[in-house]
Amino acid sequence: MPDKKTLLAHLGRHPEHHRGAVNTPVVRTSTVIFDDFAGLQRAESGQEKNSYGRYGTITRQDLEAQLAALEGTESSFLCPSGLGAIAFTLGSLLNPGDHVLIPDCAYGPTRAFCDKELKRLGVETTYYDPLIGSGIADLVRENTKVIYLESPGSVTFEVQDTPAIVAVAKARGILTVADNTWATPLAPSPITLGVDAVIHAITKYICGHSDILMGVVNASGAVAKRLAQQHRLYGLHVSPDDCALVQRGLRTLAARVEAQEKSALKIAEWFASRPETRRVLHPALHSCPGHEAWKRDIGMSSGLFSVVLNPYSKEAVERMLNGMEYFAMGFSWGGYESLILPLNPKAYRTAVPWTEDGLLLRLHVGLEAVDDLIADLEAGLSRLNA
Repeated sequence: MPDKKTLLAHLGRHPEHHRGAVNTPVVRTSTVIFDDFAGLQRAESGQEKNSYGRYGTITRQDLEAQLAALEGTESSFLCPSGLGAIAFTLGSLLNPGDHVLIPDCAYGPTRAFCDKELKRLGVETTYYDPLIGSGIADLVRENTKVIYLESPGSVTFEVQDTPAIVAVAKARGILTVADNTWATPLAPSPITLGVDAVIHAITKYICGHSDILMGVVNASGAVAKRLAQQHRLYGLHVSPDDCALVQRGLRTLAARVEAQEKSALKIAEWFASRPETRRVLHPALHSCPGHEAWKRDIGMSSGLFSVVLNPYSKEAVERMLNGMEYFAMGFSWGGYESLILPLNPKAYRTAVPWTEDGLLLRLHVGLEAVDDLIADLEAGLSRLNA
């Protein structure tokens, strides 16, 4: 099989079908007209892909085929956002009376969906230590239907023992779903470790230009069949214009992420040498919980990590953040720009309380020159210590 860099350049494009155009055309339509009654009947029976705009045109279909091939699955299902993909997947695979296991490091809106919407629908959630590994067997109930993974977590960056958790799930007939946004499709897919469905927030690295919202879930077999049915019933649709932007972003995914990975590692190591730093939470560093699992299962990184600094006053933190030149404050990540956020895991951790009293800063390292970013951070720490 070709390297993923080669696949990124060639998958999902068919110039022979589009008069030599290297990019799939943007097809905008709600209505599809059929040549004859037989064609209409094929559409009504689901045999014809191009039957109605809500079910996608060639623009969406080529992107879905590209994402499925990168993930190693039969199918991909696009959703209007990353959270939309999470909610769609959990909502499709769980029924009233079911039980789901969610890692304590999970994305905040994932927890909110479980605590509010799944609870309203009669689904019970248990949060578990992301480092539990095979010990998750002790939390499984007769009605446990899904074990969810987010490895690493996008704030505290614990890397989970995916093979151990999958082994427990398969032995009990439980489905596994993984949010793999941080590692991107460039890393070995959790599908290769036995996970049943893999989610990405396309908004982040896959698009990479901070200009669209989209999510995807990739799956095969019976799980894909179930998701396909629900995707159609929910009437989920994404804009063909956005699909074209995502395809454009995918072509440069490897170049962008490799550059951001290199810069982020340099900045993480710089933080590790600073007296203000208590811990650096970057999966590629030994100080990060689950580092050995990262080395075994992922082996690459991206531009997102956290640092735990010494405790500082609110006024000192404001001095630092308000004066940053290149690191802006914003809630997303995965784009070309560098971002910085103070976050407090104590506010939501339940299975494994967060006991650090130092300041946690999550950084997303963009495509700026790394020396400029370090100078910006150095000036920021000077203001923090002033």
